[in-house]
Amino acid sequence: MQPSFTPAHRGGTGEPLVCVHGFTDTWRTWQLVLEPLQRHHDVLAVTLAGHAGGPPIAGEASATLLAEAVERAMDDAGFHTAHLLGNSLGGYVALQLAERGRARTVVALAPAGGWAHGDDSYVHTLEHFTTTQELVKAAVPYVDRIVATPEGRRTATQFIAVNFEHIPAELIAHQMLGVARCDAVQPLIELARREGWHVEPQRIHCPLRFVWGTDDRLLPWPAAAARYRESFPQADWLALDGVGHCPQLDVPERTAQLVLEHTARAHQVAS
Repeated sequence: MQPSFTPAHRGGTGEPLVCVHGFTDTWRTWQLVLEPLQRHHDVLAVTLAGHAGGPPIAGEASATLLAEAVERAMDDAGFHTAHLLGNSLGGYVALQLAERGRARTVVALAPAGGWAHGDDSYVHTLEHFTTTQELVKAAVPYVDRIVATPEGRRTATQFIAVNFEHIPAELIAHQMLGVARCDAVQPLIELARREGWHVEPQRIHCPLRFVWGTDDRLLPWPAAAARYRESFPQADWLALDGVGHCPQLDVPERTAQLVLEHTARAHQVAS
């Protein structure tokens, strides 16, 4: 297949909502939740810098690189502030944007950076992405055959979703090819090893909702959430039984409901 990788998707009407995907993914990770979200929001789903379809990374990666690129996309869309929805690395970026005053609310789905101080298990997660990209690059010539069978689709999605049968084969193939074409893998891994993940809770004042799958194989619940649970005890915390790392793919209807519930509550309070 010859996939098309684009920098962003925009659709719908209502208050602005910006969706930020995870490491090595693209904006299309939100495909299964776009329809319900767009009934209530002007949705901008962006592709992160260095990812397939996203803006290139020029020079050495910095701690603010990804957030600044999303800010530019928000500016171009006319969004001074927006509701933010992020998964994994995108959840961390959403919290960075909240620090910078760009968030009306945040829904973070298994955000990166939540490991407790002194917990170095994140190193194994970083190694996973290096290994996975190498394997996916080798599998690129066989992508169509892999996604043509339930067994192949199960293998391709085993680290991101427990429930995979409803995910279109074309979307899985797109994600695999996106992983293979992600130029940000080594620059962002080197950045994470060098600087880690830092969030300043005292600078975040918007309503927060954290959502974690209990069967997350990349950022296991609750260990990978320890720092955020300590830093944001006032946030809404929801654990989804039998759900993996990407709830937007695993249980899209439930995920959309949780996002819309959060943004609607904030709107009611504001008005």
